[in-house]
Amino acid sequence: MYTLNWQPPYDWQWMLSFLAARAVEGIETVTGDYYERSLELDGHRGLFRATPDVDRHQLKVTLSEGLQPVAQACLARVERLFDLRCDPQQVAAALGELGAARPGLRLPGSVEAWEQGVRAILGQLVSVAMAARLTSRVVARYGEPLAACPGYRCFPQASVLAEADPLALKGLGMPVRRAEALIHLARAVMEGRFPLTPPEDVEAGMKALQQQPGIGRWTASYFALRGWQAKDVFLPDDYLIKQRFAGMTPAQIRRYAERWQPWRSYALLHIWYTDGWQPN
Repeated sequence: MYTLNWQPPYDWQWMLSFLAARAVEGIETVTGDYYERSLELDGHRGLFRATPDVDRHQLKVTLSEGLQPVAQACLARVERLFDLRCDPQQVAAALGELGAARPGLRLPGSVEAWEQGVRAILGQLVSVAMAARLTSRVVARYGEPLAACPGYRCFPQASVLAEADPLALKGLGMPVRRAEALIHLARAVMEGRFPLTPPEDVEAGMKALQQQPGIGRWTASYFALRGWQAKDVFLPDDYLIKQRFAGMTPAQIRRYAERWQPWRSYALLHIWYTDGWQPN
C-alpha cells in the first residue's frame, strides 16, 4: 500500500460523488469509501484503488501486481486525478466569498488525457449519465479485457479507435459526426498532433484543439479543465454558467470571471455546484 497526502480541507464526499456520476462500467467502481479503476501504463495493466483517510489527510492507494513495475507513474496520475497538490488556502484567498461555502472543493482531473478527450467528445449535448453510458459502450466494444481482474477492461487505445468504422461507432448510439470526431481524435493522438500534456500557453492550446473536427470551444475548454487539469479555465458558453449570469453575454461573463485569476477553474466548479449563486 502507498500513501499520498493532501492539505485540508478536502470534500471527499463531493469528489467521490462527482466521479460516481461519471463512472464508466468496466473501467471504474466508485463507492462512498473508495475509487477503483483499471489502468494501462507503458504496457503494464492492472487496477488501483484509492481510499481516503479523512482523519489523517492521507489517500491510501493499492496497486494490483500488474501495476507494481510502474508504481511511481501510477501514483503521479492518482495525484492529478484527485488534485492532491492543490493549496486550498491559496485558492480560497483568490476566490473570497465565492469559495467560502465549500472550501474543500477540488478540481477533478484524469488519469489519461486521451481518455478524457474521448469523454469530452462523447459528453457533447447529452446528459452526464448518457455520456457515461456511451463511453461504457465504447469500452465494451473496443476495450481489451483485463485478464487478471474479471469484469474490468482497459480503456481502448488510440490505435484501436483510429481504425474503427464510424458506422460501428454510430451503432453504439452517437451521431456519425461524433463517431468521426473520435476517429479523428485517435489519429491525431497517434500522429502526435494532440497534446497529451498541458502546453505552456493553455489558451493557445485550447484554440489549437478547436481546429480538430468535432471539437468546439466548450469541448476544448472542458478537456483543458480535466484532461490537462488547467487551473485557470472558465466556460462562459456553458449552459449552466449562462443561467447563473442571466442577462450577460459570454464576453461580459468572461470579463467578470477575470477577478478569480489564476484559479478560474475552481471558481467555475463553485458556481456550478452552489445552488442559487448569482453575480454581484
